[in-house]
Amino acid sequence: MKMSALSYLTPSTRACIRGTTSLVSALAVLASSAVAAPDLPQDPLRDADFLHDGAPSEALVELGRLLFFDPILSGNRNISCGTCHDPARGSGDGLALGIGEGGVGIGPDRRTRDGVIERVPRNAQPLWNIGAREYVTMFHDGRLEPDPEGTFASGFWSPAREHLPKGLDNLLAAQAMFPVTSATEMAGQKGENLVGTAVAEDRLEDAWALLADRLAENAEYSARFVEAFADVDGPGDIAFVHAANALAAFQTVAFRSDDSPYDEALEQGTIDHLPKAAQDGFRLFYGVAACARCHSGPLLTDHGFHAIGVPQIGPGKGHGADTGYWRASGFKDRLEDEGRYRVTFEESDLFAFRTPSLRNVALTGPWGHDGAFDTLEGIVRHHLNPRASLARYTQKDGLLPDLDHVTEQTGAGSQLIFRPLNAARRDAFDLRDGWVQGSPELTARIADEVEIAPVALTDAEVAQILAFLDQLTDPTARDRSALIPDAVPSGLPPQPAPTHPPPTGG
Repeated sequence: MKMSALSYLTPSTRACIRGTTSLVSALAVLASSAVAAPDLPQDPLRDADFLHDGAPSEALVELGRLLFFDPILSGNRNISCGTCHDPARGSGDGLALGIGEGGVGIGPDRRTRDGVIERVPRNAQPLWNIGAREYVTMFHDGRLEPDPEGTFASGFWSPAREHLPKGLDNLLAAQAMFPVTSATEMAGQKGENLVGTAVAEDRLEDAWALLADRLAENAEYSARFVEAFADVDGPGDIAFVHAANALAAFQTVAFRSDDSPYDEALEQGTIDHLPKAAQDGFRLFYGVAACARCHSGPLLTDHGFHAIGVPQIGPGKGHGADTGYWRASGFKDRLEDEGRYRVTFEESDLFAFRTPSLRNVALTGPWGHDGAFDTLEGIVRHHLNPRASLARYTQKDGLLPDLDHVTEQTGAGSQLIFRPLNAARRDAFDLRDGWVQGSPELTARIADEVEIAPVALTDAEVAQILAFLDQLTDPTARDRSALIPDAVPSGLPPQPAPTHPPPTGG
C-alpha cells in the first residue's frame, strides 16, 4: 500500500497499518479506524469580507495607488511603500531582511547607497488580502490592534498610544501611519530632514504634519484629496490620516487575491480537480500534519501568535537582557527579538509571532518573521521538529544582502552625531547578523518556548504538502507590476520603476 493513501490517518493508525503483514489485515485496520478525508474547511471569500465591501471609490483607490509608489512619503524622498512591497515580488522585496532608508535598487539587488545604521530587523510582510475584515492585528508582533475600551481617541492600541490621531477608517489605515515614522524604513535620521528629526525627537504628530504639508503643497495631490474626501475642501484640510485611509483603500483592492485553484475548490465544494499530490497534501495539511491548527480559516491563519522556534538572524528588535554582543563588539545593542511578549509582557508570548496567511505562500519568500528560510520546503520542514531545526540551522551565504555603507550613531554632549563606521570596527558590527543564533544560551531561550510537537512525515509527504501549498497561488499574483504608475505627482521616479516606459510626446 502506498504511503499517500495513509496520509490523512492518525499516527497510531498509520503505524498499525505499517506493521501488518497482509493487505487483508491492513484493510481491517482501515475499516476499524473510520477516519475520512476532511471536508473543505471554509467558505469562499466574498466582497463583504473586505474593507469597503471590496469596492472603495475609484478616486480613493487611485490616490492611494499614487501615494503607495511615490517616494514623497519618505523623509529623504528616496523610498516608497512599493520599494519593500513590490507587486512583482509577491508583495515583498525578496529579501530576508530589507534595506530601507539609505538603500538603492529593488529586491535582491538592493544595496546601500548612503550609510545605514542597521538592516530592517524583520521581514517585509506580504500584503495579500491585507484588506480583509478578519485582520485584528497588524505587524509580526501584533503591536497595532483595535482598542475596544476606548482608551485612546484613535480607537487603536499602538506604539504611538495617545499620539495616534482620530479619523482612521480601519486597522489597515492605522498601519499606514507607521512605516513613515521609522528611521530605518522611511523617515531617515535626525538632521537629514525635518521628518527624520521629528521622529528622532519623538514628535510623531509633527512628522505626520510635515508629510501632509508636502502633499498639500502639490497641486495635483491637493486636487485628488479634494476629490476623494468629503471633508477636504482645500489644501489646508489635508492631514496624513487622509493619506493613510487612501493607502488602505488601495491595498484592499490591489492585493486582493482569491482566484487560486484552492479558491476554485471552495467554490465547487470539492478538491477533485486538484492534482493528486495536492489532494494528498490537503489531507495531510488538515489531518496528521496538523498545519490547520494555526493555518485555518479562509486566509489560512488563525491570526494568533505562536512560538515556533524560527532561528533569529540579523539585528533583532533590541529586546532581552543579554549584553554579550555589547561586550564583544563595543556597540551598545541588545539583539534578541522576543516577539509578541514585548507587546503583552505575558510569559506565554515569549518569542511568539503572528501566524502568517498562506495565500500565495509560494511567492512570498524568504519565510519566517526574519526571513531565515530561503525555500518553502525549508520552513515546512522546520515545522516538523522546530527544536531540532533550530539547533542545526546554519545561515546561508547571501541570505542577507551586503551593507556596503554603514553609519555609526554616536553623541557628544546633547548632540547626536552620525558618521561613517570606522573600518576597524566593521567586523565587530557584522557579528550582529549571526549573534543570537550563534549563542547556545540565546537559542536555548527560543527553544524553550516552542509550542509545536514534532510530526513525523516522509519526504514524499512533505512533497505532497508543498504540492497543496502551490495550489494556494493565484496566477494573477505572480506579477502585478501593472499597478505601478508611469509617473507620480511629486515628479520623483516611482518605486519600483514601471515595467514599461512612460508615454512621451506633446
